[in-house]
Amino acid sequence: MNKQDLTEKIAADAGVTQKQASAALDSTLNAIVAAVAVGEKIQLVGFGTFESKKREARTGLNPRTKEPVEIPASTVPVFKAGKAFKDAVKG
Repeated sequence: MNKQDLTEKIAADAGVTQKQASAALDSTLNAIVAAVAVGEKIQLVGFGTFESKKREARTGLNPRTKEPVEIPASTVPVFKAGKAFKDAVKG
């Protein structure tokens, strides 16, 4: 399922136009990205949690030359699925 498919599903389920569904989806995604970018944690009970985590600097290996490579510290987005989401996927 891609973003267009999701927009169509939202529009059908909510009884709104695809344009309204698209605007709502875009707004939701933008709000999540903006909050996580400044270090906030978004928790949607039953669905999951979006947050950012800091990765420490570390030494890796170049797979081609086997030489050590310094990997700098970084901040990455993380999603942890909630219990209801996990249970739905397990079937």
